Amino acid sequence: MVRSGFQRAVVTGGAGFLGSHLCEQLVSRGTEVLCLDNFVTGSSRNVRECATDSRFRLVECDVTRPLPVTGDVDLVVHLASPASPKDYQRLPIETMLVGGQGCMQALELATEKEARFLLASTSEVYGDPLEHPQRESYWGNVNPIGPRSVYDEAKRYAEALTCAYRRERGTRAGIARIFNSYGPRMQPDDGRMVPTFVCQALRGKPLTVAGSGRQTRSVCYASDTVRGLLALADSGCEGPLNIGNPQEYSVLYLAETIRDLAGGTAPIEFVAGAADDPRRRCPDITAAEEQLGWQPEIGMHEGLLHTLHWFAELLGVDTASDRVRLPSSRA
Repeated sequence: MVRSGFQRAVVTGGAGFLGSHLCEQLVSRGTEVLCLDNFVTGSSRNVRECATDSRFRLVECDVTRPLPVTGDVDLVVHLASPASPKDYQRLPIETMLVGGQGCMQALELATEKEARFLLASTSEVYGDPLEHPQRESYWGNVNPIGPRSVYDEAKRYAEALTCAYRRERGTRAGIARIFNSYGPRMQPDDGRMVPTFVCQALRGKPLTVAGSGRQTRSVCYASDTVRGLLALADSGCEGPLNIGNPQEYSVLYLAETIRDLAGGTAPIEFVAGAADDPRRRCPDITAAEEQLGWQPEIGMHEGLLHTLHWFAELLGVDTASDRVRLPSSRA
């Protein structure tokens, strides 16, 4: 077990997809974790393994209000936010508030406790990028009033607010720009690419590819993303730093790969593309490699197989069947 330099951490959105994996890793490193979530998109099921550990505590609360935290804290991680287009377009005002007011509450707590603060930002701050691959110095190409803007601009505001607290209050803050991450505990119906393709493939339904399918994405397995977040938290780096996998694939290739790994033969169906959907998305992770010594370790095929296995169990698909032959899950 890797020992953590943090004694007690607060994780907002800790019952979400990435938040739950982060909480698990912190607890396994010996850190006491206070997980804050309102369960709008997260679930207590995601942290049920942590719940048996005395070092873990789950509190249901609205993080846009003063946080119910007493005692010493030396790490605050702000992950709370709807993260899929389906969720943040369903909850536009809530998304803006948690990116703004929620981030401020987390920063206030970190500043008061003199704790390290880590903001989980996103590659969406680059919008539909005109620079490729995307470096942290790129300012982005974002539509501030489009359907994706509530998420994009909430995260851009959170980055600006974090930098303001760092300059004016001396908050020890770091910013991670997370690229497409995937793995166990994603919601089957959240509308994001990987869980959508995985569930369609396992159910034998056509895989729906938006637009031409030539748009590209880079996908990073959850354990690699969390390792990057912890490496940034452990360091004194301010960022922003890109945390993602620099291997770039077309959306059509990813759909076909997931279908093939699931052993299916369902057709690909092309549907209308989403407004402001980025045409290319791939991180330059040179800064993370140099400053953190971090890079992804899980290859795409390995990560997708573990993800397929997890979803097969969730959906009740017989993994022993001829159609689905998958390895044991690595959550």
